[in-house]
Amino acid sequence: MNKTLSPRQKEILRYIREFSAEHGRPPTVREIQKALEISSTSVVDYNLNQLVEKGELRRNRNISRGIELTEPAPSLRDDTISVPIVGTIAAGAPIEVPESLPDPHVWGDTVDLNPSFMDLRGDGLFALRVKGYSMVDALIGDGDIVLMRHQETAENGETVAVWIESERTTTLKKFYNEGSRVRLQPANVTMQPIYADPTDVAIQGKLVGVIRQLGR
Repeated sequence: MNKTLSPRQKEILRYIREFSAEHGRPPTVREIQKALEISSTSVVDYNLNQLVEKGELRRNRNISRGIELTEPAPSLRDDTISVPIVGTIAAGAPIEVPESLPDPHVWGDTVDLNPSFMDLRGDGLFALRVKGYSMVDALIGDGDIVLMRHQETAENGETVAVWIESERTTTLKKFYNEGSRVRLQPANVTMQPIYADPTDVAIQGKLVGVIRQLGR
């Protein structure tokens, strides 16, 4: 363990490792506060930021369990599920996701997950490799793997994989139904949203998790 860590930071890091190993997912800030009897969530947040700066953690503030160990804790559970990686989400042919996925072991490329990872269930899950940087401000970068749940509808603000028929393009964006049009919003301040007719957009899945590429 890094000797430059404060006693409180060592305590928090140890708890995150133990919790992740036992449950297959990271704890929330409030769970850390309660378990370690820390005075406030702001104190937890400060120390988590210090652990990020010192290279012990990565964080995605857009999700409640967005804490990631730079050296993943070994799992104490062995009931993993295999999620098929069905393609790359980029411009080109649509993503063909069947209504009922076959045995994942027949797929050439899969990602193995603990079923409690981010409270996921195994039904309807598939994975895609990301190509491009349109969602980089949401900590989804080129080469990452996104975990999706197959569905054809979405609420405003949810991140979805969509097929835009007129553009013959597949994209990963935040979805907003604005009545007469759909706005597909990138999470990149340098990029403009895509506007489309609702009849031109087919939702293929909703984002439920991200596996980041190591080394970024």
